Amino acid sequence: MGKQIRVLLWDIDGTLLDFNASERAGIRNTFSDFGLGECTDEMLSVYSRINNKHWEMLERGECTKHETMVQRFVEFFALYGIETDVEAFNDTYQRRLPETIVFRPHAWETVTALSGRYRQACITNGNLPVQLRKLRDSGLIRVFDRVFISDEVGCEKPSPAFFSAVLLAMDCSPDEALVIGDSLSSDILGANRSGIPCVWYNPEGKPQKPGIRADRIISDLDEIPALLNEF
Repeated sequence: MGKQIRVLLWDIDGTLLDFNASERAGIRNTFSDFGLGECTDEMLSVYSRINNKHWEMLERGECTKHETMVQRFVEFFALYGIETDVEAFNDTYQRRLPETIVFRPHAWETVTALSGRYRQACITNGNLPVQLRKLRDSGLIRVFDRVFISDEVGCEKPSPAFFSAVLLAMDCSPDEALVIGDSLSSDILGANRSGIPCVWYNPEGKPQKPGIRADRIISDLDEIPALLNEF
């Protein structure tokens, strides 16, 4: 029997905040800023797949974060024959991205209800200034005891080094913490590699991947409070 959970480690994008909503608004606003015409729903869907592919490459250590953010647009623009300054486009997109804050269902209610009962921290691979603005503008910065952003930690999820740094800073052992996230390749794999119990937030019913184990799978964040009694 493990120790009682006392630290909750929350992913941000796709878990507490609706990243897709921010992404759609950010891309469309940046297209407008650069006079590139309309970014259609179909184009956004294509971009999202490309973006996910490049972030997964980053998680595997195959590229740097800067390469991830630039090369996703290089690939996307090449598909549609769009010519623009990719570096400048990405810089503007990074400013536009946190302008749209949308919570996932029951996210705010859940983290605030657990505040004071558990120590809570966020764990994110996102761009440092973008994530800090999201946390500030959403009010989450006032709920979390600590914030762990990969740019500051010095490595990305799912690296065990990332989670070791988080556990050390939170002064807890792996079995006293719980990772809650939507990404199998980042949050759940990272928890597995570090011996931390984990909950996969999977509202879309995505299939599991071989070799990655979620201790619990939920479709709504309001399941978390009751579920905590099971660890």
